[in-house]
Amino acid sequence: LSTPCSEQDHQNLEAMKAGMFLRKVKSRMWKRPRHYKLQEDCKTIAYKSSWAINSYSTFSISDVEDVREGHQSEALLNVADEFPADRCFTLVFRGRRGNLDLVADSAKEAQAWIRGIRALMENMENMDESTKLDQWISDWFLKADLNKDGRINFKEAKKLLKMMNVDMNEEHACCLFITADKSESGTLEDQEFVEFYKMLTERTEVLDLFQDYSSDGQSLSQCDLEEFLREEQLEGEGSYEHALQLIDRYEPSDTARKNHSMSVDGFLMYLVSREGSIFNPERRGLFQDMSQPLAHYYISSSHNTYLMEDQLKGPSSIEAYIQALKRGCRCVEVDCWNGSNGEPVVYHGHTLTSKILLKDVITTIANYAFKASEYPLIVSIENHCSIEQQEVMARYFRDILGDMLLTNTVDGVSSELPSPERKILLKGKKIGNDSESPTGEVSDEDEAAEMNKDSPKSKQNLCRELSDLMFCKSIHFHSFEHSRMSAKPDEMSSFSESKARKYSKEAGSDFVLHNTRQLTRVYPSGIRTDSSNYCPVDMWNMGCQIVALNFQTAGMEMDLNDGLFTQNGCSGYILKPEILCKKESLFNPENPEEHEDYHPLQFSVKVISGQQLPKLKQKEWSIVDPLVRVEIYGVSLDQAKQETKYIDNNGFNPRWNETLKFTIHTPELALVRFVVEDYDKASRNDFIGQYTLPFTCIQPGYRHVHLLSKDGTSLHPSSIYVHIKITQL
Repeated sequence: LSTPCSEQDHQNLEAMKAGMFLRKVKSRMWKRPRHYKLQEDCKTIAYKSSWAINSYSTFSISDVEDVREGHQSEALLNVADEFPADRCFTLVFRGRRGNLDLVADSAKEAQAWIRGIRALMENMENMDESTKLDQWISDWFLKADLNKDGRINFKEAKKLLKMMNVDMNEEHACCLFITADKSESGTLEDQEFVEFYKMLTERTEVLDLFQDYSSDGQSLSQCDLEEFLREEQLEGEGSYEHALQLIDRYEPSDTARKNHSMSVDGFLMYLVSREGSIFNPERRGLFQDMSQPLAHYYISSSHNTYLMEDQLKGPSSIEAYIQALKRGCRCVEVDCWNGSNGEPVVYHGHTLTSKILLKDVITTIANYAFKASEYPLIVSIENHCSIEQQEVMARYFRDILGDMLLTNTVDGVSSELPSPERKILLKGKKIGNDSESPTGEVSDEDEAAEMNKDSPKSKQNLCRELSDLMFCKSIHFHSFEHSRMSAKPDEMSSFSESKARKYSKEAGSDFVLHNTRQLTRVYPSGIRTDSSNYCPVDMWNMGCQIVALNFQTAGMEMDLNDGLFTQNGCSGYILKPEILCKKESLFNPENPEEHEDYHPLQFSVKVISGQQLPKLKQKEWSIVDPLVRVEIYGVSLDQAKQETKYIDNNGFNPRWNETLKFTIHTPELALVRFVVEDYDKASRNDFIGQYTLPFTCIQPGYRHVHLLSKDGTSLHPSSIYVHIKITQL
């Protein structure tokens, strides 16, 4: 790995390689020294307890998403009086893995680790695809080289291939091993193993395609590549220029680049790159009109954001807010209750979930509100506090959020999406305009009230200062008729998932029409105490904007949420399709074919092959038997699933060559989810990986689908290779 350049960086890495004791902190009571050191490969950090003799555990730099300096986690805030901020830092990992909070013996040592890890992370970010692949293969090589002499024999190589999910013909592998062993030592060194692996994984299906378009069978000229882009990838204007850009970007050979041609290696690099992926790069960045009224957007929304686990007894944490905001969430929830010493607390009322201070929550929101998106953040407040503590709440919101807070709800202004000026909008109960007193009485219209249905609707006194800070007013929903006559643009109703479903079945078009003007929030049913989720697509079909999910719970529902919001710059705002914004033409998701703009499409996916599918932790001993399922989510008519047959014992380069065909009635509302599973005839199939994207973001032609883990993190270099065809019916 090319190490970072500056002298200071060099000293930091040397200090990290020498290793040092750092305190790992879990709580005020739990603070233990561990020995941490950077391995020679500059990619792995090993650590052990002071009492362990020499059994080191390791984690990879590529698993680290962020390094935070100072007291930037709950555990470190708890020990702030004991350890100064300049000695503390936090490593944040990808996915839902917990943070690692560390304290160094001096500020200088802390800086060595903070700067050193950041430099190594930056180095990894800047690697191109081919270096990343070599890197991935070398990582495996290091795992297999047990006696650490930098070489492995054929027996070790076979064992390593099994770890990598490769089940291959022994004679074939042996011939390739001898070819790769350039030094004829009977063993392979690191680079020789990389070559051996590449020969073993040659992609014949890509080679065949390459030769179909190559005029001389050896390379693709700029004209050959242009023809491929027009014929197969359905690129129109500018394919000739694009061909040259691709050669410059992906062709590893200087000679070929100078001759404006592409070798099979360059062709494969293009196919596995972001541009060759199934997701259309033009829809990745911000491409939508962001000046329409707020009700015209889907808004990425989290339910009971403070919870890390279940809804009854799990921990509440500011970390949960950080995770949701970093994932592009634009509507977070804060449930406020009276706390001791006049300090309002946040937790799930009437349960055993732990409590956190409201002021810590607001500070965290202020720090992370605009890290992932420049667009407005809605803070949905459930207020159960006394007048005294409501005054404290108002003070915190004003003082901590300052200029970020948008409070003017002059008639008319609130019907527009506040132009992208990094504003925070509060949503909650508000005193009616007719009330002149400094406090007003409002009825309970929130989830807590919904959950205690048996108790009569209680009235609550509201303090004017807090009420005035609310940009959106929570109101009780009476009927679509009532809201059509009297609802103001800044009023918002919340529905439990079952209520929302009931209205969508009974009055689909009315619900869609209501959502062209008003914001609607939907939240999970109170019986989902395990923090499971409902399918958000049914709610999006109705045009509901704020479809709140438990972000902490991985699974199909969060995959769909991540899939929808991956487009448009991950801004957390997606413009709803026109059929859901037009007030004059009624669309009913239950009967899409009755709509004037009905243009169904045929969607055909040829699932060709899979690459380096990961092994399953729980079945270290066995090679997977993979199958691919393509799932369509959208209006009821479009909901469909089809799968390929499974391939015996091959997670390495399975070949399916099966075509799955679907009719898509409402393409603008459809999401497509690719799932890879390990077939098990005795029990449920095991999940291997998935990838979800909006149908409108799919690129036709030969594409790679880059798989994600259950947590939504990359499983690089695992992918499936497909051919996509979309035609008018």
